Amino acid sequence: MNKDKRIQILNRLRDNNPKPETELNFSSPFELLVAVTLSAQATDVSVNKATNKLFPVANTPQAIFDLGVDGLKQYIKTIGLYNNKAINVINACKMLLDLHNGAVPENRDALEALPGVGRKTANVVLNTAFGWLKDNEGRYFIAVDTHIQRVANRTGYAKGKTVEETEQAIIKNTPNKTEFMYDLHHWLILHGRYTCIARKPRCGSCIIEDLCDFKEKTED
Repeated sequence: MNKDKRIQILNRLRDNNPKPETELNFSSPFELLVAVTLSAQATDVSVNKATNKLFPVANTPQAIFDLGVDGLKQYIKTIGLYNNKAINVINACKMLLDLHNGAVPENRDALEALPGVGRKTANVVLNTAFGWLKDNEGRYFIAVDTHIQRVANRTGYAKGKTVEETEQAIIKNTPNKTEFMYDLHHWLILHGRYTCIARKPRCGSCIIEDLCDFKEKTED
């Protein structure tokens, strides 16, 4: 795929959704951190159902830590892997309290040091909660999940066998980064969630079908 096609793809995605937002409900960096941690191998809908009950009761590191693991489980038990997630969130709250005065750090290394927080979660928090385009070392980044991995590779926008390879390929191949990189995560994830779905992409209703390199187009 050449640069011109990529620019057309980006322009169409932007025209279709000029101000994309995460579908996770949050009102603070900490709430987003918890929500993204809970969203691993779970849908945003299921996470929102849980956090809509949790956050009115406890939405700070101290308040959630005070719930304890068993108390937190009662709010998130409808989410997959909730046992391990409860332990991770409680331990992350303790680290935030002990090391960061209860604040979510704007630092990749500090974020990734928290239990249950990997590169993707750190990227989402830095981008969505704090508005970052680049990391602490001045490098562009993008949070890549299974949807973005699929869309990037299937369309030919960027190729990578792993999420790390795909992240670097997206960064390398995205033109006009200051213009597009901030919203690119949301454009790609929403496109993968509702149009370029895993089992059978809805090519017939896709706004970038004619620009996509995928050969087995569908009529849906």
